[in-house]
Amino acid sequence: MSAKHVFVFLELFEHEGGIQSYIKDVLQAYQSLATETGSSAEVFLLRDSPECDNPLAADPFQFHYLKSPNQMLGRLKMVLALGRCFWQQPPSHVFCGHIKLALLIMVLCKLRGIPYTVLTYGKEVWSTLPKLEQLALTSAAGILTISRYSRDRLCAANGLDSNKVRMLPCVVDGQAFTPGPKSPELMVKYGLADAKVLMTVARLWSGDIYKGVDVTIRALPVIAKVIPNVKYLVIGRGDDQPRLAQLAQDLDIAENVIFAGFVPTLELVEHYRLADAYIMPSQEGFGIVYLEAMACGKPVLAGDADGSADPLQDGHLGWQVPHRDPVAVAGACIEILQGGEQRCDGMWLREQCLASFSKDALTQRLKQLLEETN
Repeated sequence: MSAKHVFVFLELFEHEGGIQSYIKDVLQAYQSLATETGSSAEVFLLRDSPECDNPLAADPFQFHYLKSPNQMLGRLKMVLALGRCFWQQPPSHVFCGHIKLALLIMVLCKLRGIPYTVLTYGKEVWSTLPKLEQLALTSAAGILTISRYSRDRLCAANGLDSNKVRMLPCVVDGQAFTPGPKSPELMVKYGLADAKVLMTVARLWSGDIYKGVDVTIRALPVIAKVIPNVKYLVIGRGDDQPRLAQLAQDLDIAENVIFAGFVPTLELVEHYRLADAYIMPSQEGFGIVYLEAMACGKPVLAGDADGSADPLQDGHLGWQVPHRDPVAVAGACIEILQGGEQRCDGMWLREQCLASFSKDALTQRLKQLLEETN
């Protein structure tokens, strides 16, 4: 059944990040469904400009770029653009891409009697929200989120009925992230010859210590006693790197830790292939990186009380440990590097991962959700 939809986001193309990557996957899934359903969509972007690189700029989408040097002016431009859209040809459904836009969408949609759904992701909705943002959620036709953990925290903090929240999980591109041999050039570059390699991909920001890079560094002395040739490859950048490097020095394992800095997305797969295990004892809303690692055939370690339970299928596909416990991390890393478990079988891991979290799986899930909104 054909329909006109409106998507409203803060940004998609000016900056890279987990939310942006997820939204692009959702829009690509919508794009693949459009030929089947005949649906069309207008996409409003508050912080993106027409000069941005937009690989989705084709049917069935019409993009509206509203970036302004003045934040309030940008918001005003969005109000006017959405108002024009809603009054000239009201959409059948509006998808609000961030809680910070939900109040605006609620007001405009109520004026025209248009149902709307709010997309949520992680920590932006894990605390008690302002009353008006709570009202925007309770007034919505539906709420989408990426994991059971995010759903539960959202509902607990804001008194919402969990039955109103539907799952639209993150996915991985199984054609981009594939198993393969370790690159000899990168092995030389990072000094990984004959090493057992643990790897993390994460922002190294002081506000993101929950990613657990420091915990893994603290676990290394214990791991090295059992596996002396262990190396820890840390991919990412941020203001917390000096503290992490000093921690490695203080623990006398600086030679075991390699800070690779920023690695472009297109080069990530070659870096995942360097790893013998992907280690991130974190507190994630979901954790796309776990999917990327598993799609490359790498065993994974995550925290035991966060959204990573979904990609790891409650421990069926990987190790879950208390996220701030270096002893637990060390024990799990030793188990992984010694091998022998099915969770270390790269091809099995990849198959299991893609069965639930491929782009095709996302497309079918989105199709189901769209049919429910029509």
